[in-house]
Amino acid sequence: MEGRVLIIGLGLIGGSLAMCIKAQHPGAELIGFDADEDQMDLAMMLGVIDRAAGSIEMEAPKADLIIIATPVLTTGSIIESLASLQLKEEVIVTDTGSTKGYISMKASCLREKGVAFIGGHPMAGSHKSGVAAAKKILFENAFYLFTTDTMVRSETVDRLKAWLSGTRAKFLVVSPEEHDYLTGVVSHFPHIIAASLVHQASRAEAGNPLVNRLAAGGFRDITRIASSSPRMWRDILIQNREVLISLLTDWQDEMGRVKELLVTNDRDSIYDFFDSAKNFRDGLPVSDKGAIPSFYDLFVDVPDYPGVISEITGYLAVENISITNIRIIETREDIYGVLVISFQTPEDRARAKECIGKNTDYDMSLGK
Repeated sequence: MEGRVLIIGLGLIGGSLAMCIKAQHPGAELIGFDADEDQMDLAMMLGVIDRAAGSIEMEAPKADLIIIATPVLTTGSIIESLASLQLKEEVIVTDTGSTKGYISMKASCLREKGVAFIGGHPMAGSHKSGVAAAKKILFENAFYLFTTDTMVRSETVDRLKAWLSGTRAKFLVVSPEEHDYLTGVVSHFPHIIAASLVHQASRAEAGNPLVNRLAAGGFRDITRIASSSPRMWRDILIQNREVLISLLTDWQDEMGRVKELLVTNDRDSIYDFFDSAKNFRDGLPVSDKGAIPSFYDLFVDVPDYPGVISEITGYLAVENISITNIRIIETREDIYGVLVISFQTPEDRARAKECIGKNTDYDMSLGK
């Protein structure tokens, strides 16, 4: 496809989308805008965009596709600004926000002017941020949700899919309400629970300093998402508050039932509580990407001696295999410990396993 694409917000998501479009549609012109001029300069230097926009007002009227890749509240303001401009008749405006009810409401000003707005949510991410972290493979096999209304023609949705085909994502079309419920269940609500678990551990530490030491390993893993941006999650909770209030009410009811099982010492029901959860969890797709970015762990049994971590990472560096996190656990003098290496894709993990197996005789296993 050919045409002008304006990407507003050159962070991880906006930058990665620009790279995907540029690779799939070399005839298109990629124009980028970011409130941080350093990000625009870096995007130009890295070849993520063809040129930087002087302003949204200057470039938006000439664009065939406008992608708003900013925080949701900022996106709402940008949509209002776009509605005041004379945009192309066939332009498509889309966003990348993780809540859609608020955005759909804001986009009514564009719909009233006959502008096609399609909400978008690429369900992928990284522990890194900024355009320097952008990569073409970020969205591969990830779900990319679109939200539309009756005014948007199916051909227009197909045209947006064509523009974004280079993402190699799995496109799904849902209503804004369904989107917010689905993401509330599998993303927003788990972030609340993770933060709550961390708060509970923090309070417990006041009475026993061993809590902090023992909270490494598994506890740290299951609460990883509590390290996400507080500002972003404050905004998400406020924008999806009704769904989350309902989910929290259900959660409180369930915890009340669990408490009652403990009070009555109901062994069979306690077993069923964990057994049904295990069965559902074990049935979830292993290789598919979901709402929360996955990290693929490789567990390596290593001897506890100085330099073992640099030895392993050296092998991976030679093969140009990127890691997202690394830590060593369960080490004591003269015995083997476990080196946990996290990767962003299962392919990287498989390559790493082959690489380490080729250079060492260390035992390895995959995280589930």
